[in-house]
Amino acid sequence: MADYGRPVEFGYSTEPGRYDEVLDAVLLAERLGLDLVGIQDHPYQGRFLDTWTLLSSLAARTERIRFFPDVSNLPLRPPPLIAKSAATLDVISGGRFELGLGAGGAWEAVEAYGGERRTAGEAVAALEEAIAVIRLLWSERPSVRYEGRFYSLRGAHPGPLPVHDMGIWLGALGPRSLELTGRLADGWVPSSPFLPPPRLPEAHARIDDAARSAGRCPEGIRRLYNVNGLITDGPGQGFLVGPVEQWVEELTGLVVEGGMDTFVFFPRGPVGRQLPRFAEEVVPAVRECVARARGTGPAASR
Repeated sequence: MADYGRPVEFGYSTEPGRYDEVLDAVLLAERLGLDLVGIQDHPYQGRFLDTWTLLSSLAARTERIRFFPDVSNLPLRPPPLIAKSAATLDVISGGRFELGLGAGGAWEAVEAYGGERRTAGEAVAALEEAIAVIRLLWSERPSVRYEGRFYSLRGAHPGPLPVHDMGIWLGALGPRSLELTGRLADGWVPSSPFLPPPRLPEAHARIDDAARSAGRCPEGIRRLYNVNGLITDGPGQGFLVGPVEQWVEELTGLVVEGGMDTFVFFPRGPVGRQLPRFAEEVVPAVRECVARARGTGPAASR
């Protein structure tokens, strides 16, 4: 596994908890120059706000930072409405929205909210159909039809259109969803607690093989990593729990050896202290180290 050479970006991930706290953190992320914000989507959690409604408010309160649902819960959100909501948010934000999409999980909670329990195979099949439906509804055709096992369109009118070439990023873990990512998706969004670094090579290989078999270039698929950790002043205590120097070394390695290109930080500690350390101490150092490793930094030009 090697560096795919894509631009390196950094973001902030959060739960849709208290509105004032989320807004303050997102505004801080924008002031600090981070690139994007991911909002987790768990509609069945009574203590959480609705992610999509929250995203619309955050997009209206910001000017530069980009957003994506990290990732949207497909079993509780019909794909035609996901398509319209995503395109609407892209219009509202001036092209600052990307679509993160997941096949689903926590099936008892999904059922409690009236959703349908699906097997792993059914969930991936429904996800593939949803991608087709969403892309049809982002087309400029006057009307579209689609007949699938899980979703259908019968003379539906597309629109509004996204104002930029919006990506569909999949939160994929299993073999079939990874292969689907390689065949159809624009990006991949795993999370470090569920897919730690030692498991990345096999996942990349599945995505890449599927991409090549579909006639696609693996380098065109974005690789985002939700990273959960804590920046400390003491010695390292495991993956991404330790001082700035450890974070820089581990994140740089994840780019130049681990194939990832975007890191979305979900802090274990107070956001008001962790985000500035991430943005001001970790991010610029990782950018510099990656540029040097790629032969594009100041040291390489001497």
